[in-house]
Amino acid sequence: MTEQPAKSLIEVARENGARDEAEPLDLGQRVRDLRKARNWTLEQAATQAGLARSTLSKIENGQMSPTYDALKKLAEGLEISVPQLFTPPVRDQVNGRMVFTKNGDGASRPTTTYEHSLLAENLTKKTMLPYHSRVRARDMSEFDGWVRHDGEEFLFILTGVVKLYTEFYEPVEMRRGDSAYYDGSMGHNLISISDEDATVLWVTSLT
Repeated sequence: MTEQPAKSLIEVARENGARDEAEPLDLGQRVRDLRKARNWTLEQAATQAGLARSTLSKIENGQMSPTYDALKKLAEGLEISVPQLFTPPVRDQVNGRMVFTKNGDGASRPTTTYEHSLLAENLTKKTMLPYHSRVRARDMSEFDGWVRHDGEEFLFILTGVVKLYTEFYEPVEMRRGDSAYYDGSMGHNLISISDEDATVLWVTSLT
């Protein structure tokens, strides 16, 4: 039996109902936009899709072409169909937007080192991701390497005492009312050095 040539992603998308206009779409950017629209980190999106974080990062940065199985996992993780991965979003202009988040109502996103509470979660097409966090980590050894992500980040200390570690600077001890603004792609981790877990406000840019 003659082996059939592998189908391109565009051919697969067409067979599954994607529109012709989707051909020039940047798949990596599309996946990144879909992930950020859900306020998911790379780790969260990779877990949802059942993919390695490194694999998802390479897809988003155009460093690898995903197999159809990987596309199916991505679509299932993002709760969309495969064709929607290749369909450009409708970009409506929205003005005068506002969303209110009552204290304690933020969507919980716990990790081994932090307990995040997402704010303004229901507001779509945000350019900033604000979240309140309880810092549970007490030592750098609790992290699996540096935390890195796209965009810039603002950190404001609400309670307790923390130490901010960054890839290119000496650690900084921070107390209530202190703040820091830094490049999210620079490795960074935050630990609490007070008796109780510290609480902080983070605002991360999504562009």
